Amino acid sequence: MQVKEDTATQILDAAERLVQSRGFNGFSYAHIASELQITKAALHYHFSGKAELGEALIARYAARFADALENVGSQFKDAPSRLNAYADLYLEVLRNKRMCLCGMLAAEYQTLPAPMQNTVVQFFADNETWLTRVLEQGQSDGTLEFEGPPSEVARMIVSGLEGAMLVARPLDDVAGFQAVAHHLLTGLRRTSPDTSQS
Repeated sequence: MQVKEDTATQILDAAERLVQSRGFNGFSYAHIASELQITKAALHYHFSGKAELGEALIARYAARFADALENVGSQFKDAPSRLNAYADLYLEVLRNKRMCLCGMLAAEYQTLPAPMQNTVVQFFADNETWLTRVLEQGQSDGTLEFEGPPSEVARMIVSGLEGAMLVARPLDDVAGFQAVAHHLLTGLRRTSPDTSQS
């Protein structure tokens, strides 16, 4: 039984690497079978089709990301630090020469099976919900300052980081991504009021 679980994990690992580098439509079961030196029948045993494999990939990625966000929440107490740690999650992926799994899938959204489309949308919704809570915390304690509803700013953060990854990738410009993330998040920090004129 353990062997079957290990094989399934290996399949997911290989598929995740392929999606993050080629996109979901850029690989087939033959690519995975060749990399792992197993038969396509063995692949179908664990995941009956590519759509089922895709759903399992997103579910695993989303769970891992949720765990990372929980760790951020426990390690960092103030809102600005939590936002910086959130951006670092994207940075780490980029440093490994990969893209956000769901960001890659979002680019192929129209061609994905409906269940995969739904889970991609849910991934971004969950991220925006988490960020909205952080923004509300910062707004409440005075560490963050921004215009508009926190939910809209949360979407801006996700969109900004995903877009910065896309631009940085062909340029192999990790520093450029860091600069964009820095400006994006620094702009939300509340500046101390000028007391020199009173």
